[in-house]
Amino acid sequence: MLFTPMSRLFFETYLHEATGDLTHFSIKPESLEAKAMEDSLKLCEAPAIKCEDEYCATSLESLVDFGVSKLGNKIEIFTTGIQEEEPQRYTIGRGTQRIGDKSVACHKLNYVYAVFYCHDIQDTKAYRVPLKMQHQQEDDVAIAVCHSDTSSWNPKHAAFQQLKVKPGTVPICHFLCSDTLFLVNKLLELK
Repeated sequence: MLFTPMSRLFFETYLHEATGDLTHFSIKPESLEAKAMEDSLKLCEAPAIKCEDEYCATSLESLVDFGVSKLGNKIEIFTTGIQEEEPQRYTIGRGTQRIGDKSVACHKLNYVYAVFYCHDIQDTKAYRVPLKMQHQQEDDVAIAVCHSDTSSWNPKHAAFQQLKVKPGTVPICHFLCSDTLFLVNKLLELK
């Protein structure tokens, strides 16, 4: 993952102007990339859902600072190690481990600079899950999270649509993408 740092002041002051001059970055204003960047801006400006703090980090340093502010100074950062572009079949291997009891997820957003949408996650359990692909010697590792309380989530969230359930009725579990940085407080020791 490459980081092109951008100062927080630049982000807060000039983000809209930078998006307005996309030709500087060889991006056409009517393109899908421009639309994705506009969606990133909207996400960063939207109010946080109940019981969550959020922050759009524009550098690795600000991302870590947000994590430390929520988790304390003993943190560990995990990512899903699977880089396959094409869908693959995996088997869950042995040795699934619970990681941390408090967490912050930082999702890479589509933008011309490194911007991560970070949010602390309440009532969530996280796991480090070994995954084995057929004919592969070593396991890949994925991070899975299970959200216990989804009552404040948007009812139109994709998870509810796919599972045909309503907010707050069942836990929602999913794997994290490889471009998500997952920070946990280092209270549980990994073996």
